[in-house]
Amino acid sequence: MFSRRFLRIKVIKALYAHYKSGSESMPASEKNLIASIDKAYDLYFQMLRLVADVKAYADERIELGLKKKLPTYSDLHPNRNFVNNAVIAQIEESEALNVRLEKQGLGWGRYPELVKHLYTLMTESEYYKKYMQLTENRYTTDKSLVEDFYIETVQNNDMLSDAVEEQSILWCDDIDFALIMVVRTLENCREKQDELPLRREYKSEDDLAFTKELFRKTIVNFTEYQEYIEKFTTNWDVERIAFLDNIIIACAMAEILCFDSIPVKVTLDEYIEIAKYYSTPASSLFINGVLDKIVEALRSEDRIHKTGRGLLE
Repeated sequence: MFSRRFLRIKVIKALYAHYKSGSESMPASEKNLIASIDKAYDLYFQMLRLVADVKAYADERIELGLKKKLPTYSDLHPNRNFVNNAVIAQIEESEALNVRLEKQGLGWGRYPELVKHLYTLMTESEYYKKYMQLTENRYTTDKSLVEDFYIETVQNNDMLSDAVEEQSILWCDDIDFALIMVVRTLENCREKQDELPLRREYKSEDDLAFTKELFRKTIVNFTEYQEYIEKFTTNWDVERIAFLDNIIIACAMAEILCFDSIPVKVTLDEYIEIAKYYSTPASSLFINGVLDKIVEALRSEDRIHKTGRGLLE
């Protein structure tokens, strides 16, 4: 399931798109927000299938070697450790995964060069060479091989990123989040399972409600939140402050004021971390300073009311 941080990032991006496009329809923008999360969930399934396509390519290479007119000894006696990997077999045979792939029209059939590229990188890696030297395949070593494939070969691969972006512009920044879910899935795989332990899109209905409510509250109160930002940026030209910074601060304010069960410190930490990756280099320090002043003002006005877990600091 997607983390709350991922959902916050999606809300911030949806808010940015909403205001930059000049949209006057909050329901339409909210629909786009939820669609972008659903699309990221599709990417999780797409990425999970990838190792099976690489294995299929390895199978084809073995078959071609066996059909050579003048086969070598290695052609006639291929090392089948990788193609017999038990975890990859579970991925291939997963009914739930295959149903989702077919329903959403997902797969890597249009990208044979990418599959070949990843196979080549994998075969050149130390983790693969050690795995192929094993005289006995065990489930634990099979699982480690697949995890290493995603962490060391797939992650930060430019050719993969280009292919993913070509399939959907909504996927541009979602690869790392999808890979985290893939690795979590692999960690929970067990031998002789009837079905893959696929991750849910949301941890609970509360997370979906949180996403929608955060988006709505920020839009409804955006003008008021901007007034606070202007008040505590007296030495700044508000028009010159990165608009994304305004969005991040407004979103943080909505969470502080409207979600009683979330501690203020958790909210501040989350949005400052998001700013480090998604705004300008100086944004996290700027946002940290402005939010500290805003929180102090809101406390003095007795507007922050936390309950339960929200009282933790």
